[in-house]
Amino acid sequence: MKLTTTSFHDAQIPRDYTCDGADRSPQLSWTAPPANTKSLALLVTDPDAPAGTWVHWVLFNLPADTRGLPEALPTQPQLPDGSAQGVNDFGRLGYGGPCPPRGSNHRYVFDLYALDAQLKLLPGATRAQVEKAMQGHILGHASLTARYGR
Repeated sequence: MKLTTTSFHDAQIPRDYTCDGADRSPQLSWTAPPANTKSLALLVTDPDAPAGTWVHWVLFNLPADTRGLPEALPTQPQLPDGSAQGVNDFGRLGYGGPCPPRGSNHRYVFDLYALDAQLKLLPGATRAQVEKAMQGHILGHASLTARYGR
């Protein structure tokens, strides 16, 4: 699988997708997952956060035939396609954009996983719960890394 976006170029996240702007989720696209994929999961993290890896987005149980997400995905627990959003480290459901401390430039890693099962989790699950539920079910992985600084 390959994960791409039209929302930002040169691996720099524009202000609109951060806490300094509209804080809307970026558009994402990906190529077909491996055969036997039953669902997809997306985790977005900041590994450079001062207190350790910060979770910006947890999205799981996306249908296997999904090939992308539009910009500004609603921050509701469950989406019309049946996918569920977890809680981020801001304590909210859905996407929470980059918001690094002033004077720093952080990496933001978008990890997409192809899974051979639907995760038996409710909306509002944490990254740790999703990662635990994914164990033994990962068929494929794609990653995209971008930066934002203040």
